[in-house]
Amino acid sequence: MDYSISLLSLIFLLPLTLSSLPPPPNHPFSKIYAFGDSFTDTGNTHSSTGPYAFRSVSNPPYGTTFFHHPTNRYSDGRLVIDFLATALSLPFLPPYLNQSSHFSSHGVNFAVAGSTALDHEVFVKHNITLDLKRESLGTQLGWFNGYLEEKGCGRVGSMECRSAMEGALFWVGEIGANDYAYSFGSSLSPKAIRQQAVRNVISFLQEILKKGAKHIIVQGLPLNGCLPLSLFLTPPEDRDALGCSSSVNKLSSDHNDLLQQKLHQLRSHHPNAIISFADYLRAHRTVVQNPKANGFVEPFKACCGAGGGQYNFDIFNTCGSKEASAACSNPSEYVNWDGVHLTEAMYEKVAEMFFHGGYCQPSFDVFLRKQEK
Repeated sequence: MDYSISLLSLIFLLPLTLSSLPPPPNHPFSKIYAFGDSFTDTGNTHSSTGPYAFRSVSNPPYGTTFFHHPTNRYSDGRLVIDFLATALSLPFLPPYLNQSSHFSSHGVNFAVAGSTALDHEVFVKHNITLDLKRESLGTQLGWFNGYLEEKGCGRVGSMECRSAMEGALFWVGEIGANDYAYSFGSSLSPKAIRQQAVRNVISFLQEILKKGAKHIIVQGLPLNGCLPLSLFLTPPEDRDALGCSSSVNKLSSDHNDLLQQKLHQLRSHHPNAIISFADYLRAHRTVVQNPKANGFVEPFKACCGAGGGQYNFDIFNTCGSKEASAACSNPSEYVNWDGVHLTEAMYEKVAEMFFHGGYCQPSFDVFLRKQEK
């Protein structure tokens, strides 16, 4: 086994702008419930508990672009979920582990960095040792159930439950990349991970549908093979036509294919619900294929890093560390922020593609029109 490939287990330890767009007229959503990993986490993870090698998220220059201080978001600024809230004229979602979230009437963010689709016990069963007990999608479902109970929603269909679910948009951010990374080289094969991870996502969706969810958007995995960490750790011969890691991108593609198949089946059993797939991989690929046309200059190099060279990445000196305490002067020209996570500019571009570019199926515009009926 190639040594550089084995290091892959570290991965993911891990024209018009949306801000200028008017909110949809009479849009029907009054709250958002969000789930996922570090691509969606707005503060549930702090530096002491974050993914390995990315525990400096509480340090500058994280948050420098929009908030002007670290917010425990894994970016220089806003994430897709933040742009979603803005597009719907809602406040940014408070993280569940912040006490203020328990008083929020506009929704809550349950996403937490390092999360897996598989339960922690699965890793233990396969003798996979994690540096910390990672939260899972099941953990987030438990948090959501607890939140509903606090709202008095003890019985599905009760007035309190109807109030909690009315006007709610469920956003299931990308999740599953960490499962592949943590399990690399173990007895848990990529095929087994894919099957179990997708099964858990579908089970999660079934649970929230039972509780009355009617409008759900599920993100697929992005082009994880185009992240600087993947490019840094995989050998030069492991490259696809984009110049990214072919092996890592295949994991993402295969995962998304199975997820879309299962979502299609789920829709047939829940005809009264709208379940949209947000094609992160296709959106990411569109930008990497033609970065300049999409407003970017650097498709692969990390804006914040200490490695220099082709990818400006060093796994032992990641963004926010003493060696990487400063970022590039123009993060809006970079796709990648810290080697694993994306810049605010890229998240904004992806959000625009999701909401107005046809990268959600059913499309987000149709999603809104159907809800208004």
